[in-house]
Amino acid sequence: MKTFDVIIIGAGSVGVPLALSLAERKQKVLVIDACASVGQENNKKAIGGIRATHSDFGKIKVSQKSIEIFSTWQEKYGDDIGWMANGYSFPAYTEADETKLKNLMKIQHSFGLNIEWISPEEYEKLVPGICVENLQGATYSPNDGSASPLLAINAFYQKSLEFGAEYKFKEKVVDLKIVNGEISQVITDKSEYSAKIVVNAAGNNAKEIGELMGINLPVIPDSHEGAITEPVERFFEPMVVDMRPIKGSANYYFYQNNEGQVIFCITPSPPIFGTDSDSTSTFLPQVAKRMVQLFPKLANLKVRRTWRGQYPMTPDGFPIVGKSREISNLINAVGMCGQGYMLGPGLGELIAKIVLNELSEDDKKALKSFDPYRDFTGMEAFK
Repeated sequence: MKTFDVIIIGAGSVGVPLALSLAERKQKVLVIDACASVGQENNKKAIGGIRATHSDFGKIKVSQKSIEIFSTWQEKYGDDIGWMANGYSFPAYTEADETKLKNLMKIQHSFGLNIEWISPEEYEKLVPGICVENLQGATYSPNDGSASPLLAINAFYQKSLEFGAEYKFKEKVVDLKIVNGEISQVITDKSEYSAKIVVNAAGNNAKEIGELMGINLPVIPDSHEGAITEPVERFFEPMVVDMRPIKGSANYYFYQNNEGQVIFCITPSPPIFGTDSDSTSTFLPQVAKRMVQLFPKLANLKVRRTWRGQYPMTPDGFPIVGKSREISNLINAVGMCGQGYMLGPGLGELIAKIVLNELSEDDKKALKSFDPYRDFTGMEAFK
């Protein structure tokens, strides 16, 4: 039975950057995934947005670290992962939303976030042709951006291999043997392994992995759909997040990527729980109508394809990250709530510090946001 310092269950948005962070620190790492290669569950279905404009210290600090990693990757390692600092924007079309965004901005400023309130006229310069009727203004965070999920995860994967990380694909974890309150063996459908530390980063399957150890992880996937258009000459910059709910959807968001394609996604309301990944006939007409009303310039773009993925959700919209009380050598890194791609590199660094007992006071403060034993009664603003 082969022994490792750390075994990571899941080669996705969190597992692969974590493997890189650990291997870079000379840890002997194994990543196990039932799929054929990295990022084959929800990572490849991410639309690519990366923001630190959250409402909470933990998410802001982790995302700022992710942005640092994404934005400097090509300079540091030479791989073009499609990074673009195009920013994020939240336009307000009601006085209530303006008040909420401005109040949130005070919290964001206190955590060191670079975000500002801009006038309708300034916003129209960023997004020429945007609907200005009833527009109160918008928040704009210029340091946020986007990158290619496919290019990024494969760059992280290849670099982790160079540092010595090992991967087992097409191999499913079927049992975790517990002896004296710790995982003594990770048993797959093909082999058995042991490690000092085991990390559950299993995405959609996080709850099932927890159940193998008798742990109840409140993670339930719900389905979201996205789409991408043909590439055209760049005609606007930031991610646009329309927060206004209507029947069938809570919000929607879109941006133009580094190749000129417009990528967009909608948040269904009520949520559609489960792991069904078949595209629906309702998504495109629903979201297209909303987008064209907001930004008429989008009307003549041709949609190339749609897809459907999952957000592994927790009750309060915050990830579950930290050591287990029940299993002494288990770390959970689950329930990313659709933000695993943007949080992943920063969480990889943070979890590596947990493993090596190198947490700073700021790290410990950030982890409080993700405490596996919180009461889950809070809720992130403007998720």
